[in-house]
Amino acid sequence: MRKEVIKTGKAASGKVPLSQAIRSEGWLFCSGQLPIDPKTGQVVPGGVAAQTRQVLENLKAVCEAGGTSLKNAVKVTILMHDLADLQEMNKVFEEYFGVVDPPARTTFQAARIIADAKLEIELQAFIP
Repeated sequence: MRKEVIKTGKAASGKVPLSQAIRSEGWLFCSGQLPIDPKTGQVVPGGVAAQTRQVLENLKAVCEAGGTSLKNAVKVTILMHDLADLQEMNKVFEEYFGVVDPPARTTFQAARIIADAKLEIELQAFIP
């Protein structure tokens, strides 16, 4: 099995030892993205809606760099600081994935997320 590291400056990469994504055998495995603005390197201000939007923009950029798109996501895992924000996060999630055929998804509440972010999202997508 061959694997290729995917990296783009259009998404935050952080200072930890990980790849933004790995492309292998027609699949893209994206590391969890935080709501970090790649231009400033800082968590975007605002509530969970603004942070969800930034996370999904980061994942969109990583997917595009890996030769796919969010519409090809098959599995999403979401870590949230507070599940009380779930409804607000879902509204933004639906803007990006729709309600007809969204990806499979698992959502957890996490005690603490890096950079005190409100959420982190990872995904796997096929490459057409």
